[in-house]
Amino acid sequence: MLDIKFVRENPDLVKENIKKKFQEHKLPLVDEVITLDTENRAAMNEASALRADRNRLSKQIGMLMGQGKKEEAEQVKAQVAAQAERLKELEEKEDQLAKRIQEIMFTLPQMIDPSVPIGPDDSHNVEVAKFGEPKVPDFEIPYHTEIMERFGGIDLEAARRVSGNGFYYLLGDIARLHEAVLAYARDFMINKGFTYAIPPFMIHGNVVQGVMSFPEMEAMMYKIEGEDLYLIGTSEHSMIGRYIDQILPESQLPQTLTSYSPCFRKEKGAHGLEERGVYRIHQFEKQEMIVVCKPEESMDWYEKLWRYSVELFQSLDIPVRQLECCSGDLADLKVKSCDIEAWSPRQKKYFEVCSCSNLGDAQARRLKIRVKGEDGKNYLAHTLNNTCVAPPRMLIAFLENNLQADGSVKIPEALRPYMGGKTEIR
Repeated sequence: MLDIKFVRENPDLVKENIKKKFQEHKLPLVDEVITLDTENRAAMNEASALRADRNRLSKQIGMLMGQGKKEEAEQVKAQVAAQAERLKELEEKEDQLAKRIQEIMFTLPQMIDPSVPIGPDDSHNVEVAKFGEPKVPDFEIPYHTEIMERFGGIDLEAARRVSGNGFYYLLGDIARLHEAVLAYARDFMINKGFTYAIPPFMIHGNVVQGVMSFPEMEAMMYKIEGEDLYLIGTSEHSMIGRYIDQILPESQLPQTLTSYSPCFRKEKGAHGLEERGVYRIHQFEKQEMIVVCKPEESMDWYEKLWRYSVELFQSLDIPVRQLECCSGDLADLKVKSCDIEAWSPRQKKYFEVCSCSNLGDAQARRLKIRVKGEDGKNYLAHTLNNTCVAPPRMLIAFLENNLQADGSVKIPEALRPYMGGKTEIR
């Protein structure tokens, strides 16, 4: 969310940013919000002047009554009554204008970083670097659910009977592997100096509006019927929401947290063959990275976060690449974002397993997350998030890259303490 003052003073920059995001239909909103802002400030100034005059006239009435000039006092009272009607009109106008201004400001995209590649959709995302050697073994790699089924590790049919499509039962060593990956990721981030957190799994609507754009909210969030509560789509939602309306001492920054949660998503729309199984589902678990920091430090943290993902996946013998998201693929609150994609030897291509985002002050402005500087002045924090691991999708990459010719799955050394010392599963 942009600052209305910035929009007012830089309309051409805001419009150029909208064009870079290929959202030309939003261009008229810039002029509209500037006009509304002008009207609103004029109404506020007039209302302020009327209140000051009312105070002056009220004192005058008291003086006149004290002097026994009742008739003159009644005339002034009539003047005050007329001003009260006008003041009521102005306050109603302010309220209507403020609502429309906020509606538009929630719609205008955040200013993207100059380094973001320009393109209309994810087909224009740019590969930046590869890490690890992608290999294709000389034996066939089955679809991930088939690998799981060989271990008696998944039951999709029972999940369909109980909950419908997009759910699963994980069992035995596959379920244990799922939890081992989460526990390993938790400790990996703790060793990086992050504080482990388990947040609420439901949040109020005002927090949802603070952390994500309306299109994302509609496509993702499940609402609890009859209550002002939504199931979180990622722990970022409640972790950033933790700081709503807070003023943080600058000495307490950066806040670095790694949070565990289940995640719930509608996942609307049709998906391709490669997104069946447990790739795109309504419920999954995730370990997340969250940073709240000073504005001048956010780009450094962005670099650190995505590199942590690379390091973690490489420690599990999974080749990955970094893919810079283009302007048209950025959600409206994001300043810069990249995906970490894991190698799929079965598909002979990469697929997304992590998403790292710098949201600048967008979430902080919506949620009023401020920092008190050493000079005593308040300013908006910057917020970032990144997926640490999100099984069971991450399990797809793990199983494919660690599958052996005899059908067993190798357990990398880093994960063995979390699997009871096992070197492989059979």
